[in-house]
Amino acid sequence: MSFRLPTPEEIRRLRLRAGLTQKELAKRAGVSQSLVARIEKGDINPRLSTLKKILDVINEALGVNDEASKIMHTPVITARPDDTVEYAVHLMDKYGISQIPVLDEHGKIIGTVIDSTLLRKVSEEKTENIFKRKVAEIMDPPLPALPPTAKTLTITGLLSEYPAVLIVDKGKLVGIITKIDIIKARMTT
Repeated sequence: MSFRLPTPEEIRRLRLRAGLTQKELAKRAGVSQSLVARIEKGDINPRLSTLKKILDVINEALGVNDEASKIMHTPVITARPDDTVEYAVHLMDKYGISQIPVLDEHGKIIGTVIDSTLLRKVSEEKTENIFKRKVAEIMDPPLPALPPTAKTLTITGLLSEYPAVLIVDKGKLVGIITKIDIIKARMTT
């Protein structure tokens, strides 16, 4: 699983958007104001636990502390590696989705069918050949996966690089979150 930590500048922008001073953020997070200042300047690399405390306070102030379980879409439409690309395209069209997680026979996430990859392949290859191929031949790597307790801000960060985030509980795929799910969740707050 890939995860990108926020940059010092992103932390500063989020703090300001939340309407928090460095002093107030530090007090709520249980850290010193000088530590917050040094993190925002990029002078130090904080411990992950410290960064989590700071981001949790910012999330709460922004009102985006929803957990993934509250905004995820379920059930998740999936494909198997031996399904045809034509079948995957049919599912994408039928359900109005742009990506499909690919699961092996044990339910393990092994890849993703993404519309942008399909579009590229259709333009590069003979169209009739692409649709008869197996999903395993054209799939992208798996999308990032997080637990149902993951916070909205973490998910939003990943969605800047990926088309969706998978929600996995005890090794089982239980949901998917796309950009529109985040936007809809913000409409109700």
